Amino acid sequence: MAEAFIYDAVRTPRGRGKKKGALHEVRPIDLLRGLFCAIESRHHLNTQRVDDVVLGCVTPIGEQGANIARTAVLYSGWPMSVPGVTLNRFCASGLESVNLAAAKVASGMDQLVVAGGVESMSRWPMGSDGGAIFMDPLVNGDQGFVPQGISADVIASLEGYTREELDQFAMLSHQKAHTATEAGHFAKSIIPVQDINGLTLLAQDETIRADASLNSMSQLEPSFAGMGEMGFDATALSKYPTVGQIRHVHHAGNSSGIVDGAALILVGSRQMGQELNMKPRAVIRSWAVVGSEPTIMLTGPAPASRKALELAGMETSDIDLFEINEAFAAVVLKAVADLRLNRDQVNVNGGAIAMGHPLGATGAVILGTLLDELERRDLTTGLATLCVGAGMGIATIIERV
Repeated sequence: MAEAFIYDAVRTPRGRGKKKGALHEVRPIDLLRGLFCAIESRHHLNTQRVDDVVLGCVTPIGEQGANIARTAVLYSGWPMSVPGVTLNRFCASGLESVNLAAAKVASGMDQLVVAGGVESMSRWPMGSDGGAIFMDPLVNGDQGFVPQGISADVIASLEGYTREELDQFAMLSHQKAHTATEAGHFAKSIIPVQDINGLTLLAQDETIRADASLNSMSQLEPSFAGMGEMGFDATALSKYPTVGQIRHVHHAGNSSGIVDGAALILVGSRQMGQELNMKPRAVIRSWAVVGSEPTIMLTGPAPASRKALELAGMETSDIDLFEINEAFAAVVLKAVADLRLNRDQVNVNGGAIAMGHPLGATGAVILGTLLDELERRDLTTGLATLCVGAGMGIATIIERV
């Protein structure tokens, strides 16, 4: 197979996913349009040469529906010859789009693909599109479905993570994200979002709290105890009776933030890069997806990472930096323990607890952040991984060129 290279990675800042958030008035198509224009201008890109556009979106309805990838191509003024496809692998959608782009390039069938994703969670809340696993009692009863927050609390209960331990992790996420923002570590990739008059609406991630503390987090009520009392605890305990009692230790402070955002990554062959005078930044070494038990749901990062490492002929010791999506604090602690990682190598600039998780875009966001940090530190290899709804995991390994 041919090699697939990353030539660029851009993203919007992440805006608070509420009506008062800085990006609430911005349509998801406009979040994407700004990035398409940035990709084109940064490389003086002949967009006629783009073979396909692959975008993730977890709630593809309303403004985000009707194949927003193809709509974004046309709305951004790119040639009508450039096609587009929208996919949904839940929280993995943004990274799955990159992996699919890499597969298309590696196969030799395509030479240049734009991948990424978008999610405007303030305008289209998670779950707005329904689905049998959520809405059909027969289906979710058969599958042992529980909300992800219950799953995270089950993991914490099984592994013995205390609330203080989870809050400590969350506080560090905010502190690291604040330090990285102030130092300009995200500046290479962030494209500020502007209104129709060219005025900047948001230039940096909106949900970072520089003043996050254990004391402030201790005041927050558990987010999922009420759901547990509705019967979801009983469902989870039927699968995991050894837990005895689920401790509800996750809350708004140690769970990923609901935000609006988008990201794009330019993936291509070596030959196309040479023809368009673009310098590759990294090669995509391997990628993997796995299925995992759907009730606990959030344990996929470790097995997906192991699979990607095996495909690349690598060990965890060969990886310089890791990005593990901070869906919930317990998810990252579990993955770190299962993979026996050094925490100093993981999410060195914070993560989704501090900066938010725009579902369809997050995978592409963290891959771009990983690449930027590898370059900044002059390191070589990185692995990005996410847990995924309904019990899946995804991972991608990149190596700087």
